[in-house]
Amino acid sequence: MLPAAFSTRASLATVLPSSLAALSGGANELALPRMEHVVVMLVDGLGAAALRARSGHARTLAPLLGKTTTIDAGFPTTTAAALTTLTTGTMPGVHGMVGYRVRDAAGRLTNQLSGWDGRMDPATWQRSRTVFERAVEQGVRARAIGLPKFAGSGFTEAVLRGAEFVGVQSLAERFEVAAEIVASAGPGLTYLYVAELDALAHARGWESPAWTAGLETLDALVSGFARRLGPGRGALLTADHGVVDVPESGHILYDTAPELLEGVAEVAGEPRMLHVYTEAGEADAVARRWQDAEGDRSWVATREDAVAAGWFGPAVEPEVAPRIGDVLVAARKRIAYYDGRDPQRTGRNMVGQHGSLTPEETRVPLLRFGAVA
Repeated sequence: MLPAAFSTRASLATVLPSSLAALSGGANELALPRMEHVVVMLVDGLGAAALRARSGHARTLAPLLGKTTTIDAGFPTTTAAALTTLTTGTMPGVHGMVGYRVRDAAGRLTNQLSGWDGRMDPATWQRSRTVFERAVEQGVRARAIGLPKFAGSGFTEAVLRGAEFVGVQSLAERFEVAAEIVASAGPGLTYLYVAELDALAHARGWESPAWTAGLETLDALVSGFARRLGPGRGALLTADHGVVDVPESGHILYDTAPELLEGVAEVAGEPRMLHVYTEAGEADAVARRWQDAEGDRSWVATREDAVAAGWFGPAVEPEVAPRIGDVLVAARKRIAYYDGRDPQRTGRNMVGQHGSLTPEETRVPLLRFGAVA
């Protein structure tokens, strides 16, 4: 049995569309009241399980976390896919951002965060209109606050188009800028991106003192920001995925099992969610070999099985389907897959990882402040 990817009524896909609808008093899936301005805070890597486990270090956030304030981020639990789901209100099978590293129309393996070039146009590769574009059409000023290094990047152009990008380096300054924007007159929709916890998780693990200290900092900033929200101003806090700490003993070198590479053309995705592209006609045989070898610690599915299980949403468009691996290998234990032949040992120094379908990765908070509380 394959697990479901979208199992809660609300998901990351409902957050921004509901926020935009609330600005005009329209009905919305989150039942948000009418507001003048909404801020959506996206905390990269803040899983509900980790927040619950560190509740003593998050006196503002943790008490708000419960069954009704926990939602599915969707699948795959990687930033490229999840942020696009958030900003478009559509799911990967429609918007087309189906993984971290996937095969593009030219047959190249391309990084969805940093691999953009003229042959992968962000205006067309990401296939859905963003909520920010819709907001502007409705007379709502849309802004996106993030790190300056992301200004003008291909990924930014793909997922934040329509929003005015405001680059701010420090986390505290990002919250200060958001507070100033919210205080301005007129309807507004603001997106605030928090990168720091994900970076700490990758480098040290979410179970590390460094990550816990980062959570404390975030909690204090959110608390101060929430107190400054005036009448008609609301804020939502959510995340794109959670994190699983993987010890080095959990690194699986798939090249040491030659049968796993029989019939395989290329392996992409990321360590906890492989997209395996096969030679023509080999998908079923490759899936069987991976299932026999790895089925006790990973979910193995052909593209057709994953699509039928709704991993990429209820529909996968014909243009999107070829981007998905012929075989998908999604880790369910504390493991990560690597090619031991890689001389750069790419990614092998990461502790915190994500991408798969475990609750630790898929379940994220959706917390309310101000006029939406």
